[in-house]
Amino acid sequence: MVVTMLCASISASAYAFNSDGIYYKILSEEDRTVAVTSGNYDYTVNIDIPRKVINNSKTYTVTSIEDKAFYFCESLTSVTIPNSVTSIEQEAFSGCRSLTSVTIGNSVTSIGDQAFDFCSSLTSVTIPNSVTSIGELAFGFCSSLISVTIGNSVTSIGGRAFDSCSSLTSVMIPNSVTSIEHEAFSGCSSLTSVTIPNSVTSIGGRAFYSCSSLTSVTIPNSVTSIGGSAFTDCSSLKYINVDSENANFSSIDGVLYNKDATSLIRCPEAKTSVMIPNSVTSIGGRAFYSCSSLTSVTIPNSVTSIGESAFYYCESLTSITIPNSVTSIGELAFSYCDILKTIYMQCEVPIECEPRFSYSVLKESVLYIPTGTKTKYEKVDPWRNFWNIEEMEFSGIDGIEADEYGAPLISVNNGILTINGIGSHESVTVYDMQGRIFYNGTSHTIDKLTPGLYIIKAGSRTIKISI
Repeated sequence: MVVTMLCASISASAYAFNSDGIYYKILSEEDRTVAVTSGNYDYTVNIDIPRKVINNSKTYTVTSIEDKAFYFCESLTSVTIPNSVTSIEQEAFSGCRSLTSVTIGNSVTSIGDQAFDFCSSLTSVTIPNSVTSIGELAFGFCSSLISVTIGNSVTSIGGRAFDSCSSLTSVMIPNSVTSIEHEAFSGCSSLTSVTIPNSVTSIGGRAFYSCSSLTSVTIPNSVTSIGGSAFTDCSSLKYINVDSENANFSSIDGVLYNKDATSLIRCPEAKTSVMIPNSVTSIGGRAFYSCSSLTSVTIPNSVTSIGESAFYYCESLTSITIPNSVTSIGELAFSYCDILKTIYMQCEVPIECEPRFSYSVLKESVLYIPTGTKTKYEKVDPWRNFWNIEEMEFSGIDGIEADEYGAPLISVNNGILTINGIGSHESVTVYDMQGRIFYNGTSHTIDKLTPGLYIIKAGSRTIKISI
């Protein structure tokens, strides 16, 4: 009996009065301010919240929409928020699945966490210039949201603010924004373009995770930090371009590096081939994670470490050459690279590691190791688990040469070798690693190359490549 009375007391105190079917809570008798609060889950189809209300002959100004005020009001289709309101609190309209239209007054300064999440019929929203912060999951799972206009006073886009807004095709972030928080646009699978202004200093982890229609993104010179997996599972992404004035990051052919290009941070997942420059000493963790279209990668003899999960789920990669400069390979580095046919391991001393080669790779692929090292390799995991281990003489030719303008001399795309930077009549000879001539002539475009390691003599230059 005591519990029942207590519950009734709590319910009765949730609101002070009802006016025209809307429930209010008095915030200040002195200031005569009220908040819209919860109290009726059967609100009518359209709600026009008034600027002022009268109760007991007193006039009050409506200044906020309280937590869960319209929580899961599934019949609500449209709402107008007056200019007197300054805040929309957390979960205020959460779960209003029939809500198609919302007009936010131009005095609102904050939109709380989950304020409109799961409003799955909402197609467009204009966030006025008065708003300075958008909370976590504020518009999360608004799966019909096509158009978003963000006002020019917003400084922070909260974590998962537009998570899984799968119909959203483009977004322009205003110059006022300084941070894009974790997973802010995660799961926006229709997003094809995003403009990141030169005011943003941080991009949170998984900020654009699973934006599978995004083809390119430009990092402005203001960005100082990019969180882990910010652009992971973006299966159409070909270019991550960085402003040349950025002091922390750089890009080469759309691949993201640190400023001096000593560390490869992230390769876009739609890349089919990558030639890593000689400046790189480390391939970061998850650098090529889920690059399922990658068929060719050239690792120069400057790289000393390959991070954990670096080539995880590179399911199209058939051959990899690990140069003798590498001293460490992280856990799961080659997990789910299930069609690897050849692995050229040039290290004289086998590296003990757990890259998690699959059963089929261990059984069917060929591990090539330096001549005279088989006894060593047969004593060290994971190399001793390979069924097919062959010794071979590696050429000792290291690095990728570039022309006088810094562009790579050699490029490979879909098995087609293109040679630039030499005269049109200069000869080209292609050798396989057994010293056999694959091609000899003057053509600078050579096709039908099978995966493997090759030595190219082009004019006066000699280059080693991996396909």
